[in-house]
Amino acid sequence: MLSVVLAVSSMLATPVIIAHRGASGERPEHTRMAYERAIDQGADIIEPDLVMSADGHLVVRHENAIGETTDVADHPQFADRKTTRMVDGVEITGWFTEDFTLAELKTLRAKERLPLLRPASAAFDGQDPILTFDEVVTIAREASARTGRSIGVAPELKHPLHFRSRNLNIEDAFVAELERLDLTGADAPVLVQCFEVGPLERLSKRIDTPLLQLMQVFGGPADRPDMTYADMATPEGLAAIRTYAGFIGVQDQMILPRDDRSAALPATSLVADAHAADLKVVVWTFRAENIFLPLEHRSNESPSDHGDLTGYLNRFYDLKVDAVFSDFPALAVGAKLGRLP
Repeated sequence: MLSVVLAVSSMLATPVIIAHRGASGERPEHTRMAYERAIDQGADIIEPDLVMSADGHLVVRHENAIGETTDVADHPQFADRKTTRMVDGVEITGWFTEDFTLAELKTLRAKERLPLLRPASAAFDGQDPILTFDEVVTIAREASARTGRSIGVAPELKHPLHFRSRNLNIEDAFVAELERLDLTGADAPVLVQCFEVGPLERLSKRIDTPLLQLMQVFGGPADRPDMTYADMATPEGLAAIRTYAGFIGVQDQMILPRDDRSAALPATSLVADAHAADLKVVVWTFRAENIFLPLEHRSNESPSDHGDLTGYLNRFYDLKVDAVFSDFPALAVGAKLGRLP
C-alpha cells in the first residue's frame, strides 16, 4: 500500500484535496462540468460514485435511485419504471439505475440534488448527461495531460450487496474495467472506497489498487450486520481494517463530535489511533453551507448561507489528517495554500 498520496503525483502536499462528486457545491454533482471545475480549482482527486445499469455498466450517480439527481420524472416513457424497493434495509420509491440500460440512462440529464440550498448550481440543471466510470477516468487523464498535474480518481462502490440481489456483480464489473484501463497496480492514480467490508476484502486479493474503508457516525456495514462503524473505529477495529485497506474515510463528526447544540466537541483520538495502525485518514464531507457546519462556524441562522468552512477545515488540518473530501474544492485548496510557508 502506498503512502498518503497514493501515486496520483510524484509528491502532493498533504492534506490531499478530493473533490466530492466534483465541485458539487457549485455544479450538479457527478457531471463533467463539476469535475472540470474542481480540477481547475486545484483538486488533486475527483470522486465518482458508482452504481450499475441493467446491462452491467458502471454509471456515475450518488445513488441507484435517480429521481433526485436526474430529469427521469420528465420522461413519460419511463413513468412505469417508478417503483418501491428496499436498498440496504431502507424503503425507497423512485427510479433505479438497475432498471435502465446504459443507452436509456444516457437520454437523461443531471440536476442539482439540493436545489433549495444551492439554487446557483440548479441553474445548470438539464445540461449534462450521466457519465460512466471510464468517462470520468478520461476526464482525469485529459486534465492531467492539459495541466501537467496528475489528477487521481476515487471511485466509491455503492451498494454491492444490493446489486448482488439484483444479479449484478459490481465488483466483477469494476475489476474488469480497472484491468481494461490499466489501473490495477499499486501505483494506479485511484483510491477505491466502499462502506461495505466484504467487497474491499475481496478486492484486496484481486487488485493492488489502494483501498479505503468508509465509516460514519451511526450504523454499520450493510454486509456485516453484527458490526458497527463505532467498533471499527477502535484500535482493534482499525488493526482489522489494515489487513485489507490502507485508508479509512471517516465522517467529520467521528473526529470532532458535536453536542446537542451542534457545537463541536474536543477531538477524539481517531486520527492518532489510525496513524498508529498505519492507516491514512481521509475525512468527509466538507460543505460551506451553515446547515453542515458546527455552530461556531456558522455565519447566521439561514441554513443555505455560507459559514466559515476555511476555519473548520483548518481544525482538521491541525490534526494532520491526510486528505479531505469537499463539495467546495476551491475553499479546501485555499485553506491548504494559506498554511504554506
